[in-house]
Amino acid sequence: MKNKKKIQDEYKKKVNRLINLNKAYFDKDKPIVSDSEFDKLKQELINISKKYTFLKKIKDLNKIVGFKPSTKFEKVKHTKPMLSLGNAFEKKDIIDFKKKISNFLNFKSDIQFSAEPKIDGISSTLRYEKGDLVFGLSRGDGIFGENITENLATIKDIPKKLLDPPEILEVRGEVYIGKKDFEKIKDKFANPRNAAGGSLRQKNSSETAKIPLKFFAYGIGEVKPKLFKKQSDLLKRLKTWGFPINELCETVNNTDEIEKNHMNLENLRSNLDYDVDGVVYKVNNLDFQERLGSTANSPRWAIAYKFSSVKASSKITNIVIQVGRTGAITPVAKINPVTVGGVVVSNATLHNEDEINRKDIRIGDTVTIQRAGDVIPQVLSVDKSKRNKNSKKFIFPTKCLCGAITKKETSITTKKIDAVRRCLKGYECDFTAKEKLKHIVSKDAFDIEGLGKKVIDNFWNLNLIKTPADIFRLDYFKIRKLEGWGELSIKNLQNAIDKSKNIMLDKFIYSIGIRHIGQENAKIIGNFFKKSKHFSELFNEKKRAKILQNLEDLNGIGDTQIRSIDDFFSNKKNSEIIQSLMLVLNIKDMQKISQNGVFINKNIMFTGGFEKMSRSEAKAIAEENGAKILGSISKKLNYLVIGNSKPTKKKIEKAKELKINIMTEENWYKLLNR
Repeated sequence: MKNKKKIQDEYKKKVNRLINLNKAYFDKDKPIVSDSEFDKLKQELINISKKYTFLKKIKDLNKIVGFKPSTKFEKVKHTKPMLSLGNAFEKKDIIDFKKKISNFLNFKSDIQFSAEPKIDGISSTLRYEKGDLVFGLSRGDGIFGENITENLATIKDIPKKLLDPPEILEVRGEVYIGKKDFEKIKDKFANPRNAAGGSLRQKNSSETAKIPLKFFAYGIGEVKPKLFKKQSDLLKRLKTWGFPINELCETVNNTDEIEKNHMNLENLRSNLDYDVDGVVYKVNNLDFQERLGSTANSPRWAIAYKFSSVKASSKITNIVIQVGRTGAITPVAKINPVTVGGVVVSNATLHNEDEINRKDIRIGDTVTIQRAGDVIPQVLSVDKSKRNKNSKKFIFPTKCLCGAITKKETSITTKKIDAVRRCLKGYECDFTAKEKLKHIVSKDAFDIEGLGKKVIDNFWNLNLIKTPADIFRLDYFKIRKLEGWGELSIKNLQNAIDKSKNIMLDKFIYSIGIRHIGQENAKIIGNFFKKSKHFSELFNEKKRAKILQNLEDLNGIGDTQIRSIDDFFSNKKNSEIIQSLMLVLNIKDMQKISQNGVFINKNIMFTGGFEKMSRSEAKAIAEENGAKILGSISKKLNYLVIGNSKPTKKKIEKAKELKINIMTEENWYKLLNR
């Protein structure tokens, strides 16, 4: 398997970048990169975790949906999460998307899709009760949104009262501003999306009313009673209630029709009075949508097929080395500033040593830059016809910036040498240690607002923070003497740090930066230990061996994760630093799983294919009913569920040997009342 370590390292390194982009996009309404780069970065990470088995279940970005609601507005929980969409960039992505849906549903025929232009605006939800608009929310972080009812009510496109509606109806849509209207106010805002976002977040709704905002409805949240069978019928019904529906929505039935629809809309986009960056394809059958459900981050039944990326040409002036929090050594090309897709860029990632050698990239080369979703733009190709005859091949350094010898490790699963060089000094390397600190304070870890990358760099240079525990022992007297730090900013920082001391065990596990342990893995491990005192047993060498053996039974935890955990806690420096951190924290026990499921506190394993549903759907249903899915047969297993199609005989024999309860596919359906 090619470039395994590269994939793992870049995945983890890029998550923090995505969080910062999310904050600029959703919270500040001032995107610092193009939609193409943002979306491609997000999709790249999702695709990597889905494509490679050794990254199965690692979803570091899956909870990065929007950004946390502003304190300016009341925070309200969405009745159904407002999830972000997965992205497609080429025909192959669409084919894979359709295949996964068919496999999940165990459905052999073509599935019809609703094709809807993806408007570049601000997602909002409107709740109607007995036909009256009762409140409107922003997306927020997908779980909680901002109550911006008064501002949404100023939009003429949004009806305040519905005729003959269901008792409860939540309408979801996109608030935007037309290109022509934006021309009249462009001096006040950076772009149309910024205008829409900034206007919706005005404290005074009379200011919002001055901006010519518009609205397209595209779906629903909670609805009682259910009135629709198809997404296309839902759109028609929304139109009869007075909601604007995009006139370019239509249904498509196969890949060729999707490609044709996508191409037609891409050709039309420049002529439209609103910004469109792709097409959303949704499974048209709403019952299928419900069965498919969602991952932690996105619905399985929808995908955004984005329009093509933007390229430009520039010259490489230098190649520098960066060190990531896992010790990964990443080369970055410094280029002459060039505008790509409306954004001026001066850096481009070169990924790793193998990539430089493969493309023969040299200082002084004229290269094609593509802003297609990397952390920074990537070098697509070299124009060797413009190369200086005296140019020299770039020699990749074998030492880290700290002076330590770097190493290319061998993959456990593939037995191949990784593409990425790595410094193995951990916290002993200042460059690695500083990047670990930046991860610890990030949104999906301790989420300490006001302690961003630049602040960490500054505090590090001033010796205010050198270890994670130092964050919680900050000398605020010294900070008061620094430029830019007033009493209010110090108070806000102190409050944010104090608040972060209370952290769930799974978030703590994710935050300490064990290599190969993403958010989903951290949750699995957290549920295994349940309490921080049990987790602390990993510091004990004798106890650790037995614990690691037990972790092998968990679905989603493989040899790679086991070795990483062992390596991390075997390192004396790591142990000292993490134990010191734990002393200043209040690590909360994992929350108990709902007690309503028929498989509560039961360990289940599946083998063979199912007739009525896929294995994936069966696992999802089991987890919804309180089960823990195991990856191997052991005495801990309560049920082995056997599908009617080609079950593994060895698993059945071992289950019989261990006297494990074996359940047929038919009995499985009976227990679920299906």
